[in-house]
Amino acid sequence: MVSTLSAEAFLAWSDWSGRYRQRIETVLDELLPPAGVEPPRLHQAMRYAALGGGKRVRPLLAYAACELAGGAAEPADRVAAAVELIHAYSLIHDDLPCMDDDDLRRGQPSCHRQFDEATAMLAGDALQALAFEIVAGAKIEPPAVHVQLLELFARACGSRGMAGGQAIDLASVGGELGVTELESMHIHKTGALIRAAVLMGAACGRALNGAEGERLDHYAKAIGLAFQVVDDILDAEGTSASLGKTAGKDAAANKPTYVTALGLTAAKARARELHQEARAALTIFHEGGRRLMQLADYIVLRQS
Repeated sequence: MVSTLSAEAFLAWSDWSGRYRQRIETVLDELLPPAGVEPPRLHQAMRYAALGGGKRVRPLLAYAACELAGGAAEPADRVAAAVELIHAYSLIHDDLPCMDDDDLRRGQPSCHRQFDEATAMLAGDALQALAFEIVAGAKIEPPAVHVQLLELFARACGSRGMAGGQAIDLASVGGELGVTELESMHIHKTGALIRAAVLMGAACGRALNGAEGERLDHYAKAIGLAFQVVDDILDAEGTSASLGKTAGKDAAANKPTYVTALGLTAAKARARELHQEARAALTIFHEGGRRLMQLADYIVLRQS
């Protein structure tokens, strides 16, 4: 971020992102069931997974897209919370022994290690259900747009989104994927929820015209892929301490990544290309797109 922003702009970004990270923590705390409510162990696991830190990139994207569309933060609160709960559920399930089998998440024991596998599985299921309950209760007008958002959200989570991408990922272990196949997998596994966060956030503001909607969608797709390319690079170069999860896990599991498909240098070049593509898509919005541009910078330049 520092390399692309003036000191003044960087401070403004830090203030904005800090305020909205704190805001989503408060919203999540209020929407999640209290830890003492029956069944307490399940609710404790849900809160452990959802409130255990993280970059909160998806909620920030929702808030920034809402701001771009001239919306207030309040209508976007539920959208931002819902996408983060889906992300939390996906991390719980990703870490299970039947999936990626990881003991560390966000610098803490993964949910199934802190509790147990059955409780972790149920916590993920319950977070997913709660996310849809939250979106269903959002005040989004007109009703037809609300229904469209629910359809978009469901698609992003299901076999044509995250679940489908994870299935492709599991099936590809030990094999090789070309760049086109790899990007198709990650458009589903990682990109679908990021795209949903942006488009659902924007829907909490004014309706965008055709050209604006297309450019915003292009931004969301480019930055969703960029996020995964950077994740693959960090997995190859980072440490468990810096990442908060087990470093080098993809290579150890013989999983195809952008680094294995392209090599480290070309993977970094692809991240830069997607970064510029995402930024260029926002030029139609002029100053209104500045927060999403800054988020593009953050996603690509992050070190964890």
